[in-house]
Amino acid sequence: MKFIKKPGSSEQPALLAGLDIGTSKIAVVVGEISPGGRIQILGIGISAAHGLRQGVVTNLDQAVIAIRKAVDEAQLTAGVRVDDVIVGIAGDHIRGVNSRGVVGVHRADHEIIQQDVERVIDAAKAIALPIDRELIHVLPQEFIVDSQGGIKNPVGITGVRLEAEVHIVTGAVTSAQNIIRCVRKSGLKVAALVLEPLAASCAVLGGNEKEMGVAFVDIGGGITDLAVFYKGAIRHTGVVGLGGQSVTNDIAMGLRTSVEQAEEIKRKIGCAWPDLALPGQSFLLKGVGGKNAREITPEDLVPIVQPRMEEILSLVLKEMKRTEAANSLGAGVVLTGGGSMIEGTVELAESVFGMPAKIGYPHGIGGLAEMVSTPVMSTGVGLLLYAVHNESEIGQEFYDADESRWFQRILHWMHKWVEDFI
Repeated sequence: MKFIKKPGSSEQPALLAGLDIGTSKIAVVVGEISPGGRIQILGIGISAAHGLRQGVVTNLDQAVIAIRKAVDEAQLTAGVRVDDVIVGIAGDHIRGVNSRGVVGVHRADHEIIQQDVERVIDAAKAIALPIDRELIHVLPQEFIVDSQGGIKNPVGITGVRLEAEVHIVTGAVTSAQNIIRCVRKSGLKVAALVLEPLAASCAVLGGNEKEMGVAFVDIGGGITDLAVFYKGAIRHTGVVGLGGQSVTNDIAMGLRTSVEQAEEIKRKIGCAWPDLALPGQSFLLKGVGGKNAREITPEDLVPIVQPRMEEILSLVLKEMKRTEAANSLGAGVVLTGGGSMIEGTVELAESVFGMPAKIGYPHGIGGLAEMVSTPVMSTGVGLLLYAVHNESEIGQEFYDADESRWFQRILHWMHKWVEDFI
C-alpha cells in the first residue's frame, strides 16, 4: 500500500489521501490512521471542477489545473505533502453485473483453504468483456458450499463443491485511463481506483443497514449513483445521467438568470416539497439585461425544482427495480451527495420510493471531522475508509500501469482472433 509523506521525514504508513473527481467539484481529503484504526481528518481541499462532464474528462488541461488546486489546498491545511491518492471513479460508462463461479475441492480432507477462495473468485470473474472495458471491482456477495448458501468466509469449512456469487463492476478503459492521466499530470500517483458510490457507502452506511437491505443514492452534480445492499453485500450498482446540475439549469432557464446565480438560489432557498416552502424566506434576484431586481421565494422554486428531482428519483427507482433485492430493503433509502441537500428531497424520495428515506452523513472519523460532516464530502471520506478496510486492493498493477495496458489488451484480442480463425 502506498502512502503520503510528511516533509523531511521517513515514510509514514499512517497517512492517506482520497481524491473525489466530480462534475461540479474536485475534493481532496487527507487523513491519518490512529493506532486504534480510526481515521483522523487532517485537512481538505476543494476546487470547482473544470474539464469534466458526468465523470468523464472533456478537457485534460483544465481538469489537471482543478485537481492541482484542490491538492495544494489540502496540503496547506493538512501540513503534509500528498504524493499518492486513492481516486474515485464514476460516470455513466460504469456497469455492474452479478456473476457466479464454481470449483471443486479435490484434497483428501476436502477442507476449503484460501487458495480455493481465490480460484472460485477467478472463475466468477471470467466473463467475456468487450475490448473497450476493464474490470474495476470484483465484490464477493456470498459463498455456497455443497448447496449451503449465506457463507461469508468459507475458509476452514469442509465441502467438495465451492460456489461464489460476486458483483462485477466494469468501466470504459479510455475513461479510466483519462482519469489516471489527469492525476499523473497533476504530479500524483494513483494508489487505487475505487467506484465512488462504493466508497461513499463506507462513510455513510452502517453494517446493520447493509444487512437489512438499503438503497444508497448519491446525488452528485452531473450524475446520480445507486448502490443496493442486502445481507451485508452489494447486490446492484447503477448510474442515472442526471444530477444537481440539471436542477440548476432548470432554475436558470425558469427564472431567466445566469447559471451562477441559479446555483446560489438553489443552495439557499431551493425546495422540492410544497409543504416545506415556508414563507419569510427570499432571495434577491439580480436583474439581467437592465431588468429590475426581484425577490424569489421557495414557493416560486417548487414548480421548477420538484419535477426535475422527481424525474431523477424516478429514474433511480427504475434502475433499482432491476434487482430482486429491491423488494427487501428493510433500511429504506439513504441519500447523500450535494443534490440531497435541497430542502424537501427526503420527503419527495419517500413519496417516490414508497419507503423511509433519510440524508446520510459521513461518520466514524475524528480529527477535523466537522470539516467533512456534510453529504458533499461523503465520497472523499469514504475513499479513505475504503482503503483502510481493503488494504490488499490498494496499489494494484492496473492502477499504476501506464496507458500501454489498453493496447496490450487489443494485441491480446487480435492474437486470440487469429488463433480462432486458424
